[in-house]
Amino acid sequence: MRYLSTRGGMTPQPFTDILLEGLAPDGGLAVPESIPQVDATQLAAWRELGYADLATEILRLFITDIEADQLRALCHAAYTAESFGSPEIVPVKPLANGMSLLGLSQGPTLAFKDMAMQLLGQLFEHVLERRGSTINILGATSGDTGSAAEYAMRGKQRVAVFMLSPAGRMSAFQRAQMYSLNEPNIHNLTIDGVFDDCQDIVKEVASDLDFKQRYRIGAVNSINWARIAAQIVYYFHGWLRVAQRPDELVSFAVPSGNFGNILAGYYARRMGLPIRRLVLATNENNVLEEFFRTGIYRPRSAAETHATSSPSMDISRASNFERFIYDLLDRDGARVSKLWQQLATDGHFDLSSHRAAFADHGFCAGTSNHADRLATIRQVYESTGVLIDPHTADGVKVAKAYQEPGVPMLVLETALPVKFADTIREAIGIEPPRPERFEGLESLPQHVQPVPNDAAAVKALIARSARL
Repeated sequence: MRYLSTRGGMTPQPFTDILLEGLAPDGGLAVPESIPQVDATQLAAWRELGYADLATEILRLFITDIEADQLRALCHAAYTAESFGSPEIVPVKPLANGMSLLGLSQGPTLAFKDMAMQLLGQLFEHVLERRGSTINILGATSGDTGSAAEYAMRGKQRVAVFMLSPAGRMSAFQRAQMYSLNEPNIHNLTIDGVFDDCQDIVKEVASDLDFKQRYRIGAVNSINWARIAAQIVYYFHGWLRVAQRPDELVSFAVPSGNFGNILAGYYARRMGLPIRRLVLATNENNVLEEFFRTGIYRPRSAAETHATSSPSMDISRASNFERFIYDLLDRDGARVSKLWQQLATDGHFDLSSHRAAFADHGFCAGTSNHADRLATIRQVYESTGVLIDPHTADGVKVAKAYQEPGVPMLVLETALPVKFADTIREAIGIEPPRPERFEGLESLPQHVQPVPNDAAAVKALIARSARL
């Protein structure tokens, strides 16, 4: 399996090369040359596999330059009962009326980002040791990517992490989880802006090919294909846990900001997994919902991006969206490149003529606001005893509009409620339970450095602290 760029300007590359590169040299995103296919016989053979073995079987379809036995060892090192609380790794939690949660938040940082980051930590270490090299990871976070990446990479001798976050835009728990880490290879940086500003800096630095090569800049945001590949696994896992027949359709509802989580479901569906609907749920920052409703993609400015009670989705420019558009336009890299040039000059593009294809790919969408979140958290807790976080509540609220009789609906849980205690208290008047290891987290010393909202300033800081 080799990888191309969504903008058509990259010679085909093996997985281990695109793992370390982040953005393609032409500014596009890496995508597989072809989508591997899975049939009912393979699904049946995978039904009894544990999570690490299932991950091995799926990932080996995308990773052909790491030996199968080595890949299996890496998957088993990533997905342990010790890290995820139980051998199941991803439990299915029934709610009501055919709806269940896919429990993706059992990992070290209590968020779904752990599902990919724990594997990325293993993959980076393996490839860097094999090459005798180092990497400096530059990332952006709206709350959970940062802590998941830092917990996966802390202490690794060949890796340094520079993580940008928007000042004051995350919950107190999220900030403390990241900033309390005191590791020589972890650098927390805050800017005065929103997540999209952080993401823009990451892309600008990655687009400076000389700087990127000199300082070995890599990425852990979902622009890194390995993140998407790892997330594909839990769609198969969820389907295998709830589907009773080889051809049974299952729908998935996904709280979405950067489009990576639901994009993994799109690829799983293209691989042949019997997925009925991919229900995209946004908060008040509804750029993606607007696109699937109108066909017009119109990212918002920082000033127009709302600060909401589901802050990890306060995103107005979805970095993974380009991968879907590439497929939507029949993998025409030149056309994708022109669209993103138009986006830079005009602030939007119009693909309303392709709206019929959205449903063909399984997509539907809806929005949720603060009042919806509070009501959903309250209703789910009172009716089932299950406590959900605000982002998952967005998913549950939107999923209800797309439920169909006889079609199981799996809502992707994004985080545990303790990460958003203020909203939980407002919704149901109680303190969310906190794992013992996080007692007193917010009172720990925090290690964070403000930097100007400027790529040159970030480059200068990396140049002083990079691992070479």
